[in-house]
Amino acid sequence: MTGSVAAMIPMTFDGAGGLRLAADGRGPSGARPVLLLHGGGQTRHSWGGTATALAARGWRSITVDLRGHGDSEWSPEGDYQLVRFAEDIDAVAGALPERPFLIGASLGGLTSMLLAGELNPGVAAGIVLVDIIPEMESSGAMRISEFMTAKSRDGFASLEEVAEAVAAYNPHRPRPGDLTGLRKNVRERDGRWYWHWDPAFGGGGEGISPHEVTDTDRLHRAIDRIVADGVPLMLVRGRVSDLVSAEGAERFCRRFPSVEFVDVSDAGHMVAGDRNDAFTDAVVDFLSRVG
Repeated sequence: MTGSVAAMIPMTFDGAGGLRLAADGRGPSGARPVLLLHGGGQTRHSWGGTATALAARGWRSITVDLRGHGDSEWSPEGDYQLVRFAEDIDAVAGALPERPFLIGASLGGLTSMLLAGELNPGVAAGIVLVDIIPEMESSGAMRISEFMTAKSRDGFASLEEVAEAVAAYNPHRPRPGDLTGLRKNVRERDGRWYWHWDPAFGGGGEGISPHEVTDTDRLHRAIDRIVADGVPLMLVRGRVSDLVSAEGAERFCRRFPSVEFVDVSDAGHMVAGDRNDAFTDAVVDFLSRVG
């Protein structure tokens, strides 16, 4: 693989209303595109290992910071409805030379559902949902919300405090000795560290939240449409996830029998971060067969 193919190229896209979205591209520019959409409160950097592996196998992987996250612009109106995320990614997909595959974790997966199953059916060549289904466990959703809002306003005094918060949320994951990687998920202001997302998204009060995530009927209808359109669909679950239970995944697969299912051992909700090797292998296998 040449250096130009291996390189990570910074990119920008115009989302809904011209909102600027930051992205990174890897792999041959003319290859089949794969859009990787992170979860709420994360950034495009959460996909580094998978995006690099896809590029090495000849795909054009594009990791995108969703609106209000990472280096993408914040919504001036604090509008973080799920449909706005879907409109943004619809604009990104429209700027690509051919239909992309969508890999969406949590919020990114919900965005993929609404985009391909309601806003613009046929936009995706295939979809991977990463530890997300319409029928989520309320206790897991509450735990995520509490983690995101706990320090969204006051921030942290040090990167060590950030690491402690992450370790408390992910007790099954080894704590990194080098905290440099955390800098991609936080921003420094006036000597304190803040999560790299708009507080209006994380329940700041003045924002418009992605309320559609609780409308299971609407999301199930979106999946119905995706499946009816013959779009290849795979669900990847973390086996110790507290958001997608084993029973919930079983009901989902029973309702949509054409959906492929992979249960990744020793992984929680953050599947790609917990077991990137197993997750990437599953994604590569799926894309190689359906792409």
